[in-house]
Amino acid sequence: MTSSISILFKQHIQARQLVVINTPRESYNPLKNLKKTFNDTSAYVAFRSKQNMDYAFLMNFATNHSDYFLMLEDDVKCAPEFVTQIVTTLSAWERKFWHVGSYSSFDGKFNILKDKEFEDDDIGLPKLLTVGISSVQRPQGSYLLHTLQSLFQVSSEAELKSIVVLVHLSDPDPEWLSQTVANISDLFNLHIEARKLLVVHGLLDNSPLKNINQYSSCEELYFRQKVDYALLMNFASNLSDYFLLMDDHVQYTFYFVSAIYWALSAWKEFPWVILEFSSLRFSGKVFHSRDLSHLASFFLLFPRNTSASMLLSRFHLLLAQNVPIHLSPSMFHHMGNYSELEDTCFPVEKDKVFGEPDNPTAIVVTDMMSILNIVPLYAYVLNEEPYTTLDPEKGNHLTVILDRPQKIIRIVVLTGIEENGMYRLQKGRVLLGYDIMEHSKRCVRYFLLGPLVRGNLDQRVFYDEDSMEKLSCIRLEVSESQQWLVIRQIKVWTDPEDEES
Repeated sequence: MTSSISILFKQHIQARQLVVINTPRESYNPLKNLKKTFNDTSAYVAFRSKQNMDYAFLMNFATNHSDYFLMLEDDVKCAPEFVTQIVTTLSAWERKFWHVGSYSSFDGKFNILKDKEFEDDDIGLPKLLTVGISSVQRPQGSYLLHTLQSLFQVSSEAELKSIVVLVHLSDPDPEWLSQTVANISDLFNLHIEARKLLVVHGLLDNSPLKNINQYSSCEELYFRQKVDYALLMNFASNLSDYFLLMDDHVQYTFYFVSAIYWALSAWKEFPWVILEFSSLRFSGKVFHSRDLSHLASFFLLFPRNTSASMLLSRFHLLLAQNVPIHLSPSMFHHMGNYSELEDTCFPVEKDKVFGEPDNPTAIVVTDMMSILNIVPLYAYVLNEEPYTTLDPEKGNHLTVILDRPQKIIRIVVLTGIEENGMYRLQKGRVLLGYDIMEHSKRCVRYFLLGPLVRGNLDQRVFYDEDSMEKLSCIRLEVSESQQWLVIRQIKVWTDPEDEES
């Protein structure tokens, strides 16, 4: 097949108008013993599952090739001037919100989501961040109002100007919907009038949702949750530059908007897919809004028994973010109680308790100018003595070289004077090093952990699945020249299980 395409369309391939790709068979999940749904045959389930993966791989390859993506199958005849017609339509819809456009007679084959069109005047200019909350009726009562109260109470007026809160009421019970809307209107009328709070309701085509009280298995809850999140993301895709995914039973901490803003500013020059601001399974994850359509489709590609949490934990891999990016401390915490079934299907993730740092034995080297008798080791020893340097330049570094490779699980870097933040590192990053060279005492390979956020870094360290690698170096690197710099402390936590082994 590949050779035939090369012969027939050689000119288009050379002009880079035609790209041909192939996904190795080993990249596909096993197609045997798949769970049947709706009494489908095993062959049909395998065929549809492979088709879903085919589309997923195709969309992944296409992600960064153009502004828009046209889905076609391999048995389609294109009408003359179809490109012109699509370009004309796109121009007309340029300032409106849309998710999927259908250009075929196949009854909107891929038009899965109900589109909601917002006029520009209805919501104003795009914000920095959309806080997206999906809410359902629960047998033990709703925590949505408490969640919204917490959000607005901890946010300053300046912070509220940069966000929009989007609540998706996904329960089909008309009585609950009516009462919930009335309660929200009574309590948050000022925020609604100021267009800081939007409330929407939507359902998936041809899939009427049951009340959550009627579900009896995790599989049903998983499917319901994926649909809810997909619709929420569809509504949110053009409201702001970034999207914060939240549940409807969460306690917010003060300055969470500011914390996210400064983190986004620091990460602006680095590639990322998901930034995590809590240990909760769903809440506290920030996405680029441009990725929401991919994530919504990703949720709906897989079988009903595939949980949203599992898909979320894999989504960043599709867009080339190899490990999670988890920023500490947690900005969001679980509130209230689940139903018995929800407790089983969605066990609450608690914040990991790290205890005191246990910096392993190491040497510290730097190419920066030391002041008087202040040595680089001061930055790493767990005391109150900082390391101070004069006129650090772009590319300068302070590197911790561990005596032996360690499984590090958290790193904190603090710069500047604690009381007022003076002399902090204005722009810098932390790199993790592997493969120590004994004769020169330096690491061969370095990978980014993250940039400093307002002079500090506090991040969990994750490793590729099944990786046996351990860290040998921690490097703090200056990204922009400045005058004075105080490196107050570098704190390290090792994996207790690694010590025991």
